[in-house]
Parts: sequence; structure tokens; C-alpha cells
Amino acid sequence: MAEKKRSELATVRASEPDLGARFSNAVLHFIAEVPRTDQLRSSSPAESSRQRAKLAAKQAAGAAGALALPPGPAGWLTILPEMVAVWKIQAQMVADIAALYGKTGGLSQEHMLYCLFKQTASQAMRDLVVRVGERLVVKSVSVGVLNTVAKRIGVNLTQRAFSKGVSRLFPVVGALGVAAYAYYDTTQVANVAIKLFESELTPDRNTSP
Repeated sequence: MAEKKRSELATVRASEPDLGARFSNAVLHFIAEVPRTDQLRSSSPAESSRQRAKLAAKQAAGAAGALALPPGPAGWLTILPEMVAVWKIQAQMVADIAALYGKTGGLSQEHMLYCLFKQTASQAMRDLVVRVGERLVVKSVSVGVLNTVAKRIGVNLTQRAFSKGVSRLFPVVGALGVAAYAYYDTTQVANVAIKLFESELTPDRNTSP
């Protein structure tokens, strides 16, 4: 049994470069379309956003925990689908929070990248934002810059995927851990979005490289 586990881990390590490319491509594909929202501007956007975040965190925990249950090799195959399922919930949450702050019109791919992956790959976000006084401004960047940022995110996601893969060796306990992390991560994404939109962020369309 121990030898089988070591073999599975070795397989994942050997495929890490391919995983990085798969993750970066998945990120680019995922942000290609910003989610629609039916939320209206709130008179208390911070409070409304935190309520929305709690719901999204529970949904993300449920989705991630369920996909983390299959053991062994089958479990490895669910890592990317698990991440995408959580991203989808988080992306809709970000779009809804933007609407609660009255920022729907300016929501872009760059905003989604920043909100969803700042906690995962903070260094990669330097190409996406500038600080103007006390405000953060998300820049409109070229496709080349988006590709570069996505590649950096892919490297970080590969490292996270390896940890997730290890949890697949212990399905029930691992699933609980994955669910807990998805809840935490979704809460952090919400915090990033709230902070961003509270700074009265507006898209800077004149800073493209």
C-alpha cells in the first residue's frame, strides 16, 4: 500500500510542468467571460457582500469536498475539476459583490484574475494593479501580460495541486480538509473583492502596455 502511494506521488511530481501549463490554460479559459449578475446596488454593500460571501463559502466547501472524495488515481483526476468548480462559485460571488458596490459596468478579466488569485499568487498580481493615492486601480493589460500572469498562477496552482493530490490518499479526512480550505479561500477572495471595490476602484483603460 505504501509503495502504491509513493508511486502515485512520483507520477504527479513528474507531470508538474504539464500541470502548470494545464492550470494556466484553465485560468485563461475561465476568465474569458465575466459572469453576469442580477444583484442590485446595496445601501450597505459591505454587509450585503459578507452575507453573499458566507453563502458562496458554504457552496465552495460542499463542491470541493464532494469532488475530493474519490480515492487513488481517480482522485487525481478530480483536482482540476474541483478547482474550476470552486472558481466558478467564487467568480459569481465577485460579480455579485461588484454589483452590490455599483461596479458592475467596470468589471473585467483583470478584476477577476486579481480577486480570485491574489491570495494564491500575490507576486503575479503586480502587473495588474497600480496604487493611486489610497486607491487600487486595476489596469487593462495586453493578452501577453494576461498570459504571463496566468503562467505564474499556474506554477502556484501546481504546488497546491500536489497538496490536494496527497489528500486524495486519505479520502474522507482529505475531503474534509479540502472543504475547509475551499471555505477559507472563498472567504479570502471575498475580502479581496470587498477591499478592492470599497476603494472606489475604476478601470484604468489608459495604462495598457
